Amino acid sequence: MAVTEAVDAARRQADEYRGDAERPLGGYLTVMAVYGLLVATAAISVTLTGRSLPERWTVQDLATVAIGGHKLARLLSKDAVTSPLRVPVARFEESGAPAEVNESPRKSSGVRHSLGELITCPFCLDMWVVTGFVIGLVCAPRVTRLVAGTFTALGCADFLQFAYARAQQCIQ
Repeated sequence: MAVTEAVDAARRQADEYRGDAERPLGGYLTVMAVYGLLVATAAISVTLTGRSLPERWTVQDLATVAIGGHKLARLLSKDAVTSPLRVPVARFEESGAPAEVNESPRKSSGVRHSLGELITCPFCLDMWVVTGFVIGLVCAPRVTRLVAGTFTALGCADFLQFAYARAQQCIQ
């Protein structure tokens, strides 16, 4: 009986929170649970294998994870070429910035909607990508630095493309 009352109270709270807006709170809970499970599994794996955590971030690792994470999250969530990966949970809206598309999440179910929001939002996806890179720095630092470094270089190359195009506009 107490469980039923708690569930009913949680549903009432969720309904009050939502108001008239469509918010897939159950889907968000599922996505958060999966994230928490992945982080907990990584932490247990690190502990069981006896790996040690680094005492501190190096500036190079911090910059590589930040810039590489930004670029990989943007590539996965906005790039036109990676749009087939988002088809199950997103709907094309329009072309966006150079080589990017704007999409909206599909809303056929709470989990699908939540995954659509996650995979079409570079800010949302950053958390997952950066967490993956951080876990990688502990478990497989050389490979992680190679992968994150590749996306860092790509992000910097993109910036140079924009700077070059801007410089051309100023000359003309």
